[in-house]
Amino acid sequence: METTHRIFTTPFSKVYPMYVQKAERKGRTQAEVDQLIAWLTGYDQNGLHRQLERQVDFATFFAESPAFNADSKLIKGVVCGVRVEEVADPLMQKIRYLDKLIDELAKGKAMEKIIRR
Repeated sequence: METTHRIFTTPFSKVYPMYVQKAERKGRTQAEVDQLIAWLTGYDQNGLHRQLERQVDFATFFAESPAFNADSKLIKGVVCGVRVEEVADPLMQKIRYLDKLIDELAKGKAMEKIIRR
C-alpha cells in the first residue's frame, strides 16, 4: 500500500515564500520566480495570486494549472539527490521540475536557459 507523500498535501502558499527567499538570497527576484511558475504551469499573475490566497495544496495547484508546459520534459538534472527526468510519480515530477527551475535561478543561470528557449 502506497502512502501519499506529505508534499502533495502541503499548501503551495507555505512553500512559495521559500522559493522566493532562495532566489532573493542569490540576487534574483520574486518576479523571476513568478515568471518560472508561469512558464511551467500557465498561471498568470492573478491566477497564481488566487491559488496562494486559497492556500491550495501542491496536488490542487498542479491539477488546476491552466497549461502545464510540454517543454517541461526538457528539464533534466538532479534535485534533492534525484534525477528529475526519472521521477516515476507524475505529480512528484512536476514538483521536482519546479524545484529544479528555482535551483537554476538561484545558481545564477540565465532566464532564457532556465526556460529552455
